[in-house]
Amino acid sequence: MSIILRTIQRAHRLKPKFSSPCSVIRGSGFGNRSYVAEAVTKSPFESNVLRILRNEIEYQVDSAPPHQVPALGDDSSDVNVRLHISLLVDISKGKDGDGLAFVCSAWPDGVDVEKVFILKHGQMPTRPYLGPHFRSLKPKIQEKFCEYLDTRGINNELSVFLHQYITNKDRIELLRWMDRLKSFVEK
Repeated sequence: MSIILRTIQRAHRLKPKFSSPCSVIRGSGFGNRSYVAEAVTKSPFESNVLRILRNEIEYQVDSAPPHQVPALGDDSSDVNVRLHISLLVDISKGKDGDGLAFVCSAWPDGVDVEKVFILKHGQMPTRPYLGPHFRSLKPKIQEKFCEYLDTRGINNELSVFLHQYITNKDRIELLRWMDRLKSFVEK
């Protein structure tokens, strides 16, 4: 990234103060009339920036290893830290129907349901009752709710995916940003 910034700074210092993107073309068969045509080629500065961006994108895609999800207890304090992602899963029946909402925690190895409550379409009380803690429900009810979520893709695979995505989110966003920057310079 610093290579891009240095190249931009260097090219900006070397750039002529009164450069014009247009050139005058005098045609021999058209007398003394002059025609103005836009320069079709990229400036050396833009070509250099594009080359650097393409190289950096290629490196990030092919060579840079993805970040690994931290394992249990992988911090410097030797304390077992487990990170989770909070999820609110809304499942409704139809466009105007009521639905269920699940408050979940996506851990690196699976999904835990914390609460289940009913959503009334168009009605949201100021302090909704979120129901009992999920683990205080009978085991058979817990099992059925977990099956209900699993059939809708809210499962351990989703949890693993979310943790991998969040871990590499900065890298993914950097690649998108460099690609948009490259497209802008190419225009």
